[in-house]
Amino acid sequence: MLKASLEYLHSQDNHSFWLRNFGPEAFEAPYHFHPAYELTYIVNGTGKRYIGSHQNDFGAGDLVLIGPNIPHCWKLEPADQSDAGAIVVQFSEATLGATLLTKKELAAVSKFLEYATIGVCFENSISGSIGQQLRILDQKTEFYRFTGLLEVLQQLSEAPTCMVFSPQNAVAIQHIVSQQRLSPVFAYLVESYRGKVSLEKAASLAHMTPQAFCKYFKKATRKTFMETVMEYRINYAAQQLTQTDKPVSEISFQSGFPDVSFFYRAFKRMMKFSPSDYRRRFIQH
Repeated sequence: MLKASLEYLHSQDNHSFWLRNFGPEAFEAPYHFHPAYELTYIVNGTGKRYIGSHQNDFGAGDLVLIGPNIPHCWKLEPADQSDAGAIVVQFSEATLGATLLTKKELAAVSKFLEYATIGVCFENSISGSIGQQLRILDQKTEFYRFTGLLEVLQQLSEAPTCMVFSPQNAVAIQHIVSQQRLSPVFAYLVESYRGKVSLEKAASLAHMTPQAFCKYFKKATRKTFMETVMEYRINYAAQQLTQTDKPVSEISFQSGFPDVSFFYRAFKRMMKFSPSDYRRRFIQH
């Protein structure tokens, strides 16, 4: 049965945090969560990232910090990108020390980590320099890797522009039991939204009746289950419209819409433009 997996983290030789360079295998990880902060820098590759119920495009230079226990994964589009890669850093508050985080020297970092509980996406104005620092950090000795991490977090805390993933676009922060209940549902959506999606299966993954699940899902995400499915499909279609020259009818089917006319109506309702107009406006800009 498909479900969001809990990733058990193991420090590298008793190091205080975890840093690793990945190739294409980074994007094969299932929808998962863990009790650590995660900073991910995309070295190369394009596709979709899923954080809670939030879905968006990513490309080279994408830099995201995710808070503890927030389900997430990155999926390549198209899948066969042999040069894709990412740098991933995982750390916890224990990495920095509970006492140290209360001191003035780390006041900005401490406030920033609270601010980034769900997740933060940074603009290119800072992501490029942070990516370069992470490359260098991987080559340093233990002490300077640690101080380098502090420097990276301090710079991120001072970043003038970033996008915070709001509770409206992510699974609401709840007791871990509630988080674990909805995580399998989003794992199912991530893998299945371009095909047939069953409310009954989603409810069974949450161990609830369909009626109880619908109420629970909307309370947790501020959206109905089908609204979320539609958002996933329309966002994927929008990516295909702007990044490929496929016919609209083909994109409709590949996005999970068996009826092209329904796809046109749903797309216009969400994006305010028809698929064809949306593609033309993007090309003109």
